[in-house]
Amino acid sequence: MRIDAHHHFWDTERDHHDWLQSASLRPINRPFRPGDMAPLLAAARIDRTVLVQTVHDLGETRDFLAIAAEEDFVAGVVGWANLLSPALPQTLKDLRALPGGDRLVGIRHLVHNEADPHYLARPDVVRGVGQVGEAGLVFDLLLKEPNLDAAIACVDANPDMRFVVDHIAKPRIAAGAREPWTAGMTQLAARENVWCKLSGMVTEADWQSWTAADLAPYVAKTIDLFGIDRVMYGSDWPVCLLAAEYARVVETLEELTAALGPEANAKIFGLNAAALYGLRP
Repeated sequence: MRIDAHHHFWDTERDHHDWLQSASLRPINRPFRPGDMAPLLAAARIDRTVLVQTVHDLGETRDFLAIAAEEDFVAGVVGWANLLSPALPQTLKDLRALPGGDRLVGIRHLVHNEADPHYLARPDVVRGVGQVGEAGLVFDLLLKEPNLDAAIACVDANPDMRFVVDHIAKPRIAAGAREPWTAGMTQLAARENVWCKLSGMVTEADWQSWTAADLAPYVAKTIDLFGIDRVMYGSDWPVCLLAAEYARVVETLEELTAALGPEANAKIFGLNAAALYGLRP
């Protein structure tokens, strides 16, 4: 079973998304629905997916669970819930009681959009993240370099739950920068309850001129740090369309991991995501 562990849907004909209003995002400021993705998955031999939140809105999470209830290829949903709410445990129970609620596998907050780079280290946030873990859910870490130290503190405060770093923490690939990304990722990878998605890299590179060689050192370093059992493929579709079509994203990672052999690639392209999120066959 091959799994895309990170993608999105949105319907701009029905909902307004503030984050899509900038001129640079105009190419993806349109609806993206399950029917748009299904043929791309078939062509790339991807069997199942994990659908991930885009806004801080419980309504979106409910919509995504409804999609998961209808679409067989959506094996898991990473939704959003208010980490600071006293009602967070009940909210998570309520989400799981909805149609498709059995496919709620994680929670994410748009940490890198917070004004405070140390948001994840705040005691109230740490407590909310811990409640996500107590519910048996994964917490997706959406980070940039300034957020790495706080993420490490949050992980250390919640050692008995699972975390996954989205988009390899968005290193500045276009600039060829390696630090402080390497230092922070080295520390995160040393925590055995932290996994990492090999996703979102093409949009951190030069959108018009990137090549596989630009991504290669970041992919190699991530795999070296986390090991072959804690990394997984994610497309970040449709955001990836700013820099590459779906097929090119998956083919590039296949190219960069081919030398690792079929057993390692089976883990990267499916088994690890299934293990992390507890995805059912």
